[in-house]
Amino acid sequence: MSDLRGFLRELDSQGLLLHIGEMLSTRFEIAAVMRHLDGRPLLFERVEGYRHRVAAGLCSSRDLIHRALGVEGGQLYERLLQAVRNPRRCEVGDGPVKERVVDRPKLSQLPILTHFEGDPGPYITSAALYAKTPDGEVENVSIHRLLVLDDHRLTLRIVPRHLYRIVEAARESGVESIDVSISIGLHPAVLLAASTPAPYGVSEFDVANTLMDGGLKLTECEHVDALAPADAELVLEGRLKVDETAVEGPFVDLTGTYDVERRQPVIEVVGAMYRADYIYQALLPSGREHRLLMGLPREARIWEYVRGITPHVRGVNLTSGGCGWLHCVVSIRKVREGDPKNVLMAVFAAHPSLKHAVVVDEDIDPYNLEEVEWAIATRFRGDEDLLIIPHVRVSSLDPASDQRLELGCKVGVDATRPLSKPERHFKRAEIPMSERVRRLLGRLGCI
Repeated sequence: MSDLRGFLRELDSQGLLLHIGEMLSTRFEIAAVMRHLDGRPLLFERVEGYRHRVAAGLCSSRDLIHRALGVEGGQLYERLLQAVRNPRRCEVGDGPVKERVVDRPKLSQLPILTHFEGDPGPYITSAALYAKTPDGEVENVSIHRLLVLDDHRLTLRIVPRHLYRIVEAARESGVESIDVSISIGLHPAVLLAASTPAPYGVSEFDVANTLMDGGLKLTECEHVDALAPADAELVLEGRLKVDETAVEGPFVDLTGTYDVERRQPVIEVVGAMYRADYIYQALLPSGREHRLLMGLPREARIWEYVRGITPHVRGVNLTSGGCGWLHCVVSIRKVREGDPKNVLMAVFAAHPSLKHAVVVDEDIDPYNLEEVEWAIATRFRGDEDLLIIPHVRVSSLDPASDQRLELGCKVGVDATRPLSKPERHFKRAEIPMSERVRRLLGRLGCI
């Protein structure tokens, strides 16, 4: 099960994959269904104007990601961090993605979705982009939104991380363009690895290969000097122009609001490789899948940083209401009074885009926001337990901040009980439950 199709078959065999048989358009209609069925894996069987199917929502819940990686919930962070520390080099050879090879494909012939009424055009949102430095020493794989400009050109949003650094290195070397592959239709492990902030110089394909126990095979592109998964559904081969830009955006990002327009580099598409009956993989901007792929790798990093303060971490949750990016809840076993504020500082250091963070005791489930709110109501004092950090870097996605300068304010909330007061004052009262009551409530479906 090293490819998209294997995962689809597994979900289908367990009755988890919802097949949509109605004819739907790539312009708004498929996106509307994705939004109303957010959290469900979907396979659109009939796409108006195209003969290829569209898959969506395959990473739209924590359970789906756990299934794809074959891990229990508590194992995910350690598994991901170990993969980053111990990347396993991929084998290179041929694969099913080379069933068809074409020159200069027309992007209008691909079922690329237009999601929202204010979008400037169709966006590719679930592709892994591979690039390397001019000397070939450093490879990078990352996910970028790609706006279709015309039949042969795309533009993409590049944040100041590894791909940005590669583009700058190319510019300094006098290189006019960078060869890239844009892979669509991938196993969830590849998407998760491509979303993970691995150190510069580590190929995220190799991270994915570790997550997949050596099951990821790469292939050489036919038109450009780049690699791509051999079992991808579709690979676009392109040249990223170092000094040619176009307007990118506005794009609906994690917050569900439109990001600002920017001038961004242009990619010229010069070739393609694909399976004869390829399945196009879509991802709904601001949907659960978008938020989880962005947030889970950051949760793992937060978990690692917090464990440097206290070894007892019950859980980390970049909350859905916080767009999977701006709000975090961390549950710890508090040993010293200063622990929660140190944890808050570690959380902000681990994820600089974070806006608000809450630390709760280990008896509070960080994924149950009613419990979290109860902890704030009963264990938090604003004059003692509030941490405010003004004029610091925040996410460019936060519409309340200065989005161009990425400047704003961070707030930390210590919602742990004070150790100086008796623990019984802060525990919920319980009612003993006899076996007879347990059986009754079980029959009623209450427990």
